[in-house]
Formats: sequence, C-alpha cells, structure tokens
Amino acid sequence: MNLRNKTLLAAGLVSAGVLLAGPSLAVNLKASHQWPGSKGDARDEMVQIIAREADAANVDLNIKVYPGQSLFKAKEQWGAMTKGQLDISAFPLDYASGRHPQFSATLMPGLVKNHEHALRLNSSPFMAEVKKIINDAGVMVLADAWLAGGFASKKRCILGPETMQGQVTRAAGPAFEQMLAGAGASISSMPSSEIYQAMQTGVLDAANTSSGSFVSYRLYEHVKCLTAPGEHALWFMYEPILMSKKSWNELNEAQQKALMAAGKKAEEYMTAQAKGLDDKMVEIFTKAGVEVVTMNAEQAQAWKDIAQQTSYKVFAEKVPGGKELIDKALAVE
Repeated sequence: MNLRNKTLLAAGLVSAGVLLAGPSLAVNLKASHQWPGSKGDARDEMVQIIAREADAANVDLNIKVYPGQSLFKAKEQWGAMTKGQLDISAFPLDYASGRHPQFSATLMPGLVKNHEHALRLNSSPFMAEVKKIINDAGVMVLADAWLAGGFASKKRCILGPETMQGQVTRAAGPAFEQMLAGAGASISSMPSSEIYQAMQTGVLDAANTSSGSFVSYRLYEHVKCLTAPGEHALWFMYEPILMSKKSWNELNEAQQKALMAAGKKAEEYMTAQAKGLDDKMVEIFTKAGVEVVTMNAEQAQAWKDIAQQTSYKVFAEKVPGGKELIDKALAVE
C-alpha cells in the first residue's frame, strides 16, 4: 500500500470514529516444555513464574505456556529456539548433545555430588564454557536448574552394577547409556515423556530420570522398586530455562530487564524446591507400595568405576575439548 492510500485509509477510519493509537507494542512469546502442566511439576512452575512475572512487570510482554509437548516434541525444542521458531523452553540440555556433544557433561554419572555442589557449578569455569556453547548456538540461559534423579525397575532393585544386567533400560543421554551398557543393560533411547508408555507396553524394564519426572509421569504405577538419590546420587541433570537469542534481540530494554528478573525468581524457586523433589518422590512411591532403596558408597563407587572406563573415557577421547571440560567440572569442590 502506497503512502497516499495509507493516508486515505487513515482518514476514513478517523471519519468513521475509529481512534488511531498506532501499532501495539505488546510482544507475545511462546514457551514450551515436555512435562504435564497444572500438576505440580517444578519445571512447569518455573516457566509459569516467568510468565506471571513478565505480565506483572507491565512492559507489554505476554508469555503463553505450552506444556506436555503440545507445541514441540521434547527434543525438537532446541532446533526451534536456534531458528527463532520457539521463544522459551524448559529444556534438559543433554537432549541437544547430538548437535553439541559437550552438553553430555551436564548429565555425566557422578559428576555432581549433591544439590549444593550443583549450585557451586553454576558459577564455575565449567558452566561458563557450557553457556558459551549455548550462546554461540543462538540460545541463552534465563534460569539455571539442576535436578537429581535415580533408577526404577519393574524387575528388581537397581543398586550395584550387577543388578542392571539383562534389563532393557532408558537412560537420559549418551554418558549414562554408555555406563549402563557397560554394566550389561540393553539400551532404549527416548525422552522421559515416553517412559510411562514404554513401561506399560513392555518395551522397558527400567529407567533413570529426574525425581520430578518420576512423579509427574506417574511411573510408580508400573515399577517394583525405586532407587532414590540418597547420599550417593549418580544422576544429576542440568535442565535450565532457555530463550532464543533471536527472540531476545527483538525485545526492548525494559522487556529484557523484566525477563531477566523473572528468570532470577524462577531460579530461586527451583533452588528452594530441588531437594524437596527427591523427598516428594520417595513419599509418593512409598505410598504407592513401591519398594524404595538407596545406594551405599561402595555400590555408587562401583558405578563410577564403570563410568570412568566408558562415559568419561569416550567423552575425553571423542568430544572436542572433552577432557578439559570434565577437568573443569571435577575441579569444583
């Protein structure tokens, strides 16, 4: 439409009594994740906090949350963010390790000792390097989040490596898959959102995933025994809130400031909730009649010995800069 036609259209609207207020400055963003919504999953709540805080900031910023893979499948979210097709996601970073193998370090067996250690990692050179890879790919971190997890089986309690033999198992990423295969497990790869059906249909005997996912996906309905994190957790996964840099760059300064403040609140929420997710899982599985066990130091060390010969060895040899990245993580006390 040329300028003359635009002027005539504007004049016509005014004469018709329409108030011309100019184009709206409001920005609508889409946030996606794989977990059930409105069912108490802490990762969903992190995204909801960001949406509520952005709205309350009154900076013309609206965030619509799409839970349960209703907008994108779990592993498709990374590519969608890099292309600017998705604005925000609660995303287990290891899901993108096929594109960036360094991300497997954020789900490396025994690398994170406990929840307090995870918080110290956030401000370490290790995470600075991980976040540089995230940024270089066209994505940024709005909020850090680490979740502990464990194992569950329909057959028997998983404690020492010998208890894994002969079980078809889901692991959350290459590093755990390599360790579990080294202990004699058969591996079936899938996102945590598919574990329930796989157990229901007999595809899986066992799985490891986060405490939050064990509860959100009601896995207590199918398993005989749960190995909770306890004092010797092997499983910690980095599951941050991420944002497309293409989307970020389209925001004004006030909107960017509001989102960063919202991300900080979401991170503070998860920091307070993380240990409680483990306790909640134990309580719910116990009430459901599932046997709950924890590994002792000797059993956990046996797993770490296998991991050193499988996961850590492969990562150091095959991943560019892998050994240096692991060394940076191990240097965090």
